[in-house]
Amino acid sequence: MESELDESLDGVAAIFLDLDGTIYLGDSLIEGASEFLNRLEQRGIRRFFLSNNSSKSVGQYLGKLRGLGIGAHEGEVLLSTHDLISWLTDKGVVDTFLVGTEGMRRMLEESGVSTTSSDPEFVVLGYDTEINYEKLTTASVHLHSGVPMVASHPDMVCPSPDGGLPDTGAYMALFEATTGVRPSHICGKPNKGMILHKIEELGLDPSNCAMVGDRLYTDMEMADRAGVQGILVLSGEATREDLEESGLNPSLVVDSVSSLA
Repeated sequence: MESELDESLDGVAAIFLDLDGTIYLGDSLIEGASEFLNRLEQRGIRRFFLSNNSSKSVGQYLGKLRGLGIGAHEGEVLLSTHDLISWLTDKGVVDTFLVGTEGMRRMLEESGVSTTSSDPEFVVLGYDTEINYEKLTTASVHLHSGVPMVASHPDMVCPSPDGGLPDTGAYMALFEATTGVRPSHICGKPNKGMILHKIEELGLDPSNCAMVGDRLYTDMEMADRAGVQGILVLSGEATREDLEESGLNPSLVVDSVSSLA
């Protein structure tokens, strides 16, 4: 997206921030992230925390952020699980079999979606950090019998200080190798609805909003689709070499959020 945007973020009214690889890595804040968030607050720039990571509930994310010294409230956290729940609700789906964490299960159950059905309408695949062979087996049996799959997000790896860890995309590859089935729909970033719903709710123009993230194929791809400013940080997954090969053109590329605002 063509833009005159620079590190000052002049003209930006709301900013959507990826978490893993952008604000923190593992259990440590990225250097300068707290000061960056303080600068946003001082300038009156609305901020929202966005994550494709469906392994945690909103409450768990709030607990992690607060544990890192970041004050946040429920309305500021937007997850791929929210996008997934909206998709299931729009289709009237209430019976599923979930390959996901307890935190994700609670969010689905609280929205009226059963997650342990023996006759599911969909196998729901999330980032399951509590994975076990029984879940893989049961899901595979359902997929072999013709039950379609929906996934919370496409990320192949979850960033960590020790390198990328298997994420939902890696599980997708496992199920495809086992059953030949690919998800009929993948929620979360880079679907532009992940942020456009909030932008419309705020009454803002997408060009006055920015998406900050460390991934090209989710964060920057979504920014491009949604018409918002894309700011790539090199503190997580993507490298400058990856950017050159991607064909994407973010509005701004910085080493980390410490350079912004």
